[in-house]
Amino acid sequence: MARSKVAVLRVRPDSVLDDIARLHDLADIRAAFQPGATTILKDNISWHYPFPGANTTPWQLEGTVRALRDRGFADLVCVQNKTVVTDAFKGEDLNGYVPIFKAYDVPVRYNFKPEDMSWSVYRPKAKMNVLDQIFPEGILIPDDFHGTNIVHLPTVKCHIYTTTTGAMKNAFGGLLNTKRHYTHSWIHETLVDLLAIQQEIHAGLYAVMDGTTAGDGPGPRTMRPVQKDVVLASADQVAIDAVAAAMMGFDPMSLPYIRLADEQGLGNGRRENIEVVGQPELADERWGFSVGDNGASRVGDIMWFGPLKRFQKLFFHTPLVNVFVMGSEVYHDYYRWPLRDKKVFEDWRATTPWGRLFERYQAQGTLRGGAGAAPAGPSAGPEQARS
Repeated sequence: MARSKVAVLRVRPDSVLDDIARLHDLADIRAAFQPGATTILKDNISWHYPFPGANTTPWQLEGTVRALRDRGFADLVCVQNKTVVTDAFKGEDLNGYVPIFKAYDVPVRYNFKPEDMSWSVYRPKAKMNVLDQIFPEGILIPDDFHGTNIVHLPTVKCHIYTTTTGAMKNAFGGLLNTKRHYTHSWIHETLVDLLAIQQEIHAGLYAVMDGTTAGDGPGPRTMRPVQKDVVLASADQVAIDAVAAAMMGFDPMSLPYIRLADEQGLGNGRRENIEVVGQPELADERWGFSVGDNGASRVGDIMWFGPLKRFQKLFFHTPLVNVFVMGSEVYHDYYRWPLRDKKVFEDWRATTPWGRLFERYQAQGTLRGGAGAAPAGPSAGPEQARS
């Protein structure tokens, strides 16, 4: 397999949209996508609340939309999904996406709304690791994904079950239906299977990963936000996840989802097979992140990976699953957010340059105002965000 290219740049709030445009050129976005095909924007809403590091940032989204349009990819659509702990409508609102969609005239479709999207059984050409066994009746995927380009918009963060999460994990919500929780005990193999399916159905595959504020600790929601000022992009989902994992301080090939994808020829996880462009010295940083546990992960460890794994069909394939859904919602939305994590968000918004930029998005919607509007100019940075 040929070497893969991953672009890495240090970015600043006062030039981030231009920085992201340069990042796309370094990562050869034109070569990654098929001209004329619809391009899906798959943002990442790990938690509908705007916890720093957890979700696609508004500048990541706006910068990518502008760069795609400027490079001839005009037919854009955002696809949203829901999970047991996230509300897509609340998430796109609280995280500042709705004004961007309106300013740039990007339609949004919801894969859980039958009027927006239908699903059909897909028979992969590639040999599956687990998905054909987990879903013996057939693997359902959205009909509208066939023949499209797709750009994943994850963040650089840890994950309680996969150690790190990024481009490969971002396909989990969009490509699998609401029964995807059946796969958690085999999550690494599932991500590899999903990548194989993506490579079969999509005309082009690409990822932009925001590490302006990265997530250390028990992600993808309840984390310790750390300012890192980096953004990555690549057409190789394995390679971008491997570079981000190494920067966080993990050995990429020790992570089963990266190792398996590399071994099965779906991308490059080994550093010697990855060319880092832009500012390659950034890929040599090691941040010393660690995952740890929170209340939700301890329950998950027991249910999906521990002694109760044998009873999964009882717990998760019957109405009993609603007990766990309610428990997760109570923990995240009624304990963590109001009592702990809302203050973390407010401190980040008030004291960091990216938090102040986020506040500016909340105030005016976009930095450049969308197609045809008068540009705000590169001076719209942290100083203006304070006002």
